[in-house]
Amino acid sequence: MITVLSTILFAVFSSLGFIHFYWLLGGKWGLEKVIPTKENQTSTLSIPKFATLIVAVVLLLFGLIYLVKSGLINVQIPNLVTKYGYWIIPSVLTLRAIGDFKYVGFFKKIKNTEFAKADSKWFVPLCLIIGIFGILIQIMNK
Repeated sequence: MITVLSTILFAVFSSLGFIHFYWLLGGKWGLEKVIPTKENQTSTLSIPKFATLIVAVVLLLFGLIYLVKSGLINVQIPNLVTKYGYWIIPSVLTLRAIGDFKYVGFFKKIKNTEFAKADSKWFVPLCLIIGIFGILIQIMNK
């Protein structure tokens, strides 16, 4: 079961990483729904390309960490990652699902923007599922 869940997380993180690389290279598909906006549809942030690059690389690294966990590849990773990383990743994504109580997550106050609708339909459930899968992997690994 650990192999199946880890492989699913590898696929999800890799896909998300490649989407971020697509945006970094100028792609526009889906971009209007992934940045939180105020009620007047004004963006709450201006995201520099460097930040998109960092997110893309981190997502791919998360995917690789779970690929190693699946046992499909055998790469030595630092003990720090195995001790804390496999708890930090699902914790961060579970917190993302809970949200900031204004623009993102289950408890957001602004709910009628394009981002908020996409957040409720796609991003929050995805973050919660990733969090649950990550926690299940750790629990089953004991």
